[in-house]
Amino acid sequence: MISVVIISKDEPSLEDTLVPVIQQASQCPQPAEVVVIDASGGRLDDIRLRHEPYVDWIDFKQPPGVRVSIPHQRNAGVQAARGEIIVFTDAGCLPEKNWLVRLTAPLLEDEHVTAGLPLATLASTNLYDRGARQALQAKYLKECPTINLAFRREAFKAVDGFDETFAYGSDIDFSWRLVAAGYRIRGVPEAIVRHDFGGWRRQLRRSHLYGRARVRLYRKHPVKLRRALRDEPMVVAYPVFILGLPLTVIFPWYPALLLIPAWRNRSNGAIRVLADHLTYGAGILRELMTR
Repeated sequence: MISVVIISKDEPSLEDTLVPVIQQASQCPQPAEVVVIDASGGRLDDIRLRHEPYVDWIDFKQPPGVRVSIPHQRNAGVQAARGEIIVFTDAGCLPEKNWLVRLTAPLLEDEHVTAGLPLATLASTNLYDRGARQALQAKYLKECPTINLAFRREAFKAVDGFDETFAYGSDIDFSWRLVAAGYRIRGVPEAIVRHDFGGWRRQLRRSHLYGRARVRLYRKHPVKLRRALRDEPMVVAYPVFILGLPLTVIFPWYPALLLIPAWRNRSNGAIRVLADHLTYGAGILRELMTR
């Protein structure tokens, strides 16, 4: 059986996700179920009632003292699921045609983990669409988010699931531990989900949180830090640039260093990319100063 798990908290866009997911699950050649782990405290009951015959709806209680329960919900979703193949996507995601069949096909053969292509909806923009497409040019990936992820239950058990000490970044930690345990993440670029990544302010807030999460990830996986400058130079370059801003008093041309990444990202909106990366760098510095 294939279990599609969707976690949600106060997201009315869950409705838009359930409609195509239920349809694809019903048309899947293998038996498939849809599981919702909802932390909304009954505030989405109208959606639950509309889809109740087709969805296993779990009312999730957030653990005391936990502000963000994303990894807790993911673990609860796997525990509630009956399938040997687990598929994750997010509330608000819109899977394209044949998404479920394409994403799970390699798992029915000899693969253990697959990741599809997450793209912005046609009505929104996402600064990372290009990066996502480039990453999936490789057959196997170094990391992936859970927005479009599938795996065999045995792989989940092998790494003890999602680390519940994380607020954000638990999905990357999960994929890093899978790779370290010897599992390969097969890229499936034809399995596409589209997601509304929100407006300008929401994306900047997300970048700040991702920056903070990256520090926590490197603290847990110090071996990754040795290759950070090569694999993800913005993790180092932008925090260092921000720390060097006082040099502007002595070297007024110092901010002009941003012209280099601005030129490289001119086709993707230079100002937006710089704002995103600087916010990401600020998140890294904030997390570094918390300990």
